Amino acid sequence: MNEQDRRRRPQGKPHRRPKKDPVRMLAFEALRAVDERDAYANLVLPPLLRKAREKGDFDGRDAALATELVYGTLRRQGTYDAVIAACVDRPLREVDPPVLDVLSLGVHQLLGTRIPSHAAVSASVELARVVLGDGRAKFVNAVLRKVAQHDLDGWLERVAPPYDEDPEEHLAVVHSHPRWVVSALWDSLGGGRDGIEELLAADNERPEVTLVARPGRATAEEIRDALDDEAALPGRWSPYAVRLSEGGEPGAIDAVREGRAGVQDEGSQLVALALANAPLEGRDQMWLDGCAGPGGKAALLAGLAAERGAVLLAAEKQPHRAGLVARALAGNPGPYQVIAADGTRPPWRPGSFDRVLMDVPCTGLGALRRRPEARWRRRPDDLDDFAPLQRGLLRTALESVRVGGVVAYVTCSPHLAETRAVVGDALKQYDGSAELLDARPQLAGVPELGDGPDVQLWPHLHGTDAMYLALIRRNG
Repeated sequence: MNEQDRRRRPQGKPHRRPKKDPVRMLAFEALRAVDERDAYANLVLPPLLRKAREKGDFDGRDAALATELVYGTLRRQGTYDAVIAACVDRPLREVDPPVLDVLSLGVHQLLGTRIPSHAAVSASVELARVVLGDGRAKFVNAVLRKVAQHDLDGWLERVAPPYDEDPEEHLAVVHSHPRWVVSALWDSLGGGRDGIEELLAADNERPEVTLVARPGRATAEEIRDALDDEAALPGRWSPYAVRLSEGGEPGAIDAVREGRAGVQDEGSQLVALALANAPLEGRDQMWLDGCAGPGGKAALLAGLAAERGAVLLAAEKQPHRAGLVARALAGNPGPYQVIAADGTRPPWRPGSFDRVLMDVPCTGLGALRRRPEARWRRRPDDLDDFAPLQRGLLRTALESVRVGGVVAYVTCSPHLAETRAVVGDALKQYDGSAELLDARPQLAGVPELGDGPDVQLWPHLHGTDAMYLALIRRNG
């Protein structure tokens, strides 16, 4: 070899362009949107997947893997943060958020999936080269190689304090919930270790997709008949529910696309049905949904009202959400009305309604299966922000219902400050002119409803979101 050839010979490894992995690129993009824009994964992910399919980058298996990577990483973020913190030489807050997202995706592949360790590390390092550059890719490589030295159980033994020393922190790390949420859920359960561990574990499971057949527009049997027998199952308790056992894409189902059915957790169906079935004396002509957005419960109630010759008024403060309600109710077989109105300053007269649903804004701690990122965004101070609104809306509901009528106070949070505390204050204010009804008979067949008279549904007991329901009759 002459001197000229020697000069042309590359020194070290030749530069290689990083290879883009569309699945992991999409997962990273979704996590960045959740982090940077406070977006929700259930809103960000579908359009990303649709765009990838349209470009021909994805098939069904790719979409399933991308979904698992995003939701699995978000659900186990607390656990993975503890593991990563044990493998880096700086406080976690000093790790750049994009780097942390790549690391978290890699840790989930190592500890939360069946992807082989070498493949999980190499794919994550390749992703880091594409989105972070070679320098930080080396950091990702070093950290993930440390993580790969133990499985999930091995890491939990290292990073979670023993249960006997600090039960709340142990559960927070093992089950990836903020400590204050663990404490609040434990208080709401009022039980022992088994109940809280089962609940926290259920929050980290992927929930079933459940449809609701809107009365007068579709039936559950019709929807099931249009689908594969193994893919569509009856609801456990709601006669309007269809469970999609294999997940799937609800938007591809004719009844959903046409608005005759919608996606709705069975717990949400049950609380609406409980109001509709509550015993009532005398007139039963005017129903109100006082916080109707985005319209799922309103659509179910409107169909039930139409079957009885009653009319539903659906009110929603935010005009764009009122538009979603109108879309959900379009095609209802009976009369209804949708208005944009503030439920704390109602435009209707007191005592106008026979049945009132007030599904109040809340922390959403009952739907952490569906919105796993919410657990990391919420703070205990949020309870103070919601409290006046929740009390004001329940007060409006009780003023809006006639004497002898029934109010359903509903919230998708089991936190006692958002459930029994709000109802208890309202009953004290009305001092005998309002009383709690036993809601349990209106959820016929549903087990483990407690001592009543109110009802708390649970993911680990009922397979639903943690919906709370109190039925209140106005007596004077």
